[in-house]
Amino acid sequence: MPDVKTFSYSVEGLSYTVTVYEDPDNAGQFLADITVNEGAMDVNAVYFGDDEFSGDSADLGKALNMNGRTLDGQEIQWDDAVKLSDPGLGPDGADKETYVTEGDTLTISLDINSLDDIDVFGIRATSTTNDAGSIKGVSEEDPEDDDEPTFDKVGFGIEMADNGFIANGVYIFEDNLPEGEEGTFENYVNFYESQFGDDPDYNITQVDSVIFFNVTEETLPDGSTIEVPTELFRLDAPEGGWQSADDLLDAYDEAIANGALDGVSPADDGGLNLMAALDMGATSEDDEPGEEDPSQEEEELDELV
Repeated sequence: MPDVKTFSYSVEGLSYTVTVYEDPDNAGQFLADITVNEGAMDVNAVYFGDDEFSGDSADLGKALNMNGRTLDGQEIQWDDAVKLSDPGLGPDGADKETYVTEGDTLTISLDINSLDDIDVFGIRATSTTNDAGSIKGVSEEDPEDDDEPTFDKVGFGIEMADNGFIANGVYIFEDNLPEGEEGTFENYVNFYESQFGDDPDYNITQVDSVIFFNVTEETLPDGSTIEVPTELFRLDAPEGGWQSADDLLDAYDEAIANGALDGVSPADDGGLNLMAALDMGATSEDDEPGEEDPSQEEEELDELV
């Protein structure tokens, strides 16, 4: 996924999110998506700058000023400001180009050289749905989300059996990853690429399905224990397969965004627990390519349920 910076602002009756990113179609050009999550506002101007508050501050003056804005007790020095419209909806009313209502997004261009140029984002807006009817909204960059999902085991299926198990492929456990690496999917993909990227029979383009597991330890009636993988979800390759590791990671990101892990909660160790699911039988722990015996998996499953 491309690098982005996000900024959020919320008062009673109005909230919005600003996402700043490099234009994927024009390298070196940067855009800001201003999305209203609640309420509505007429975005008259935007202000932005880094976190080094020194030098002269940009000021559009009069009704578009951002005077008196502070952050952590320090007056903000704005590096740049862009006027988008005059205050007042005028004859266009709610159809005014800069009037953004709940669920809508206004996209603007920013004259910056990199995302490092923006640590603070300000919006001067009127005709807003908060009590004051206008805002001088100031936002720091939202903190990064460190809760990247991790998995105990990931199966890369080259050939799938009729019962849905991997008939030929590679299972990788978190313990197989390089020392110190967590079981994020990106780390699994990088490891798989390092092992099989040059193998014409097992590289990413040959993968038909990827299955994500958590693994729990179950005690059998005789007192022995067995590690039981539980499928969390799976990704099936599109027609023609994934053409690269980036294609596979993009498909994973889309699946997560669409709720693939809904109903799955973080475990104490940072991994994932399935809140409600059917247990699968133990599968081969080999991490080398090879044929797997689905009937053996079914027998193991029968012993556990």
